[in-house]
Amino acid sequence: MTGGLIHRELRINAYGSFLRRRFGCRVSKVNVDGGFTCPNRDGSRGTGGCIYCDNSSFSPKGTLAVIPIEEQMAAGMAYHRIRLKSDRFIVYFQKFTNTYAPVARLSELYRRALDHPDVVGISVGTRPDSITDQAIDLLSELARDRYVCVELGLQSMDDAILAGINRGHTLAEYLNTVQRLAGRGIDICTHLIYGFPGESRSGFLKGARLISELPVNSLKLHQLHAVRGTRLAQLYREGSYTPITLSEYIETTCDFLEELPARISIQRLYGSAPLAIRVAPNWDLKNNQMWYAVVNELKRRGSWQGCRTGGEVRAANGEW
Repeated sequence: MTGGLIHRELRINAYGSFLRRRFGCRVSKVNVDGGFTCPNRDGSRGTGGCIYCDNSSFSPKGTLAVIPIEEQMAAGMAYHRIRLKSDRFIVYFQKFTNTYAPVARLSELYRRALDHPDVVGISVGTRPDSITDQAIDLLSELARDRYVCVELGLQSMDDAILAGINRGHTLAEYLNTVQRLAGRGIDICTHLIYGFPGESRSGFLKGARLISELPVNSLKLHQLHAVRGTRLAQLYREGSYTPITLSEYIETTCDFLEELPARISIQRLYGSAPLAIRVAPNWDLKNNQMWYAVVNELKRRGSWQGCRTGGEVRAANGEW
């Protein structure tokens, strides 16, 4: 499919549409907490974690490590069956670093998730510095007959920014891990954030060009936001961190998408912390509202994902 096909109205290769095409039904991701920690917290790579990190800001209620993952899965599936009429599910190991454990422990958890008859695959959130060759071998084995996605948190391609946010890994480590995952039957998702202190729009857009050259299948984008109890919230109170505006985020996201090949599906365009712990920015939007804000800006421009790369926009018989 040269350049990719983007539906005339949607203008973005949405991950949900990709899953429907692949599995022939509505598929939802169900979050679980596998009880992992993070090498950037336990002293292996650093302490304190990333300056913006508080897992409660993006994890659904009921995903707690003390609850068996089967119970977490059941609750999440019931919710999505009612809310979205979903037929099948991907179990998303989300909190902290979900390859940061002995491979025997990883195998047990992943296989327990895949044992459910309505589960078509797993998605594993991790860091570029925390996935061993043994873990990749395990994931590749599982991917022989199930869907497996590894979600790598890059966040920024600028090593100075990565150091400034106490990320604990480098761009080179990310690139190395992408190459080790490539060709193993595993989908690769990358996470990026826009709005770090000292970050320019042009610097952020370099990320689109980088991702374009890599075997990355999907992408998650969201704005930097401060939540209570984090170093970033303290910087905000001190006046050292100024959040980007909503219009800046929408415009830059559209610029980014225009430079991103249509073959890469978009899993997320927005992050929203619970009101009780949200500090800034306070845009008070739902995920779908941000999605349509971006789509409407692309329509206003007469553009679409990948248009600067030569990608075509077509009403592809309802496929996209």
